[in-house]
Amino acid sequence: MIILASGSPRRHELLKKLCTNFKIEVSDAREVQQADSPRILAMENAKLKAQAVAEKNPDAIVIGADTIVVLNGEIFGKPEGVKGAEKMLARLAGKKHEVITGLAICAGGKIFSDYEVTEVYFGEMTTEEIKSYVATGEPLDKSGSYALQGGATKFIEKIHGDWSNVVGLPVYRLRKLAQAAGINFEEA
Repeated sequence: MIILASGSPRRHELLKKLCTNFKIEVSDAREVQQADSPRILAMENAKLKAQAVAEKNPDAIVIGADTIVVLNGEIFGKPEGVKGAEKMLARLAGKKHEVITGLAICAGGKIFSDYEVTEVYFGEMTTEEIKSYVATGEPLDKSGSYALQGGATKFIEKIHGDWSNVVGLPVYRLRKLAQAAGINFEEA
């Protein structure tokens, strides 16, 4: 049995690209807030999420993921309300940032982890455009306060890397991690 340790509908949809037979169980893991690097932080939180669900389902293959946005070394998580989202977007406007997703697979008592990094280039945004986008509510539960697949599309000049990573689950990297762990999603 495969379990996705996330309630994200975006991750759910992306995992369907690899396998159709999986369950969803939202992890109750307490995330860490600091690590030696943003990449390590994302992987540590993915591991914590996957482990929390794997403890309750020891025979399952559990997938955990954690996505963060990083601008000049500063980590942007989910915003604190409307004002927080507006501030984040104002800081991202006209700049390049990184989206990092940590991945973890718990299977057979072992943990396999990796990460993906994608560069996202935001175009300039006016204060009115930012306020209008935040008013849709879409940015309020997203790392970095935006959704590539949603209303933020019109602000993104270009991306370098895996677009599915920016959405929340790097499909190619997850497939490669599963292969390294000896897992075939189609047979699991």
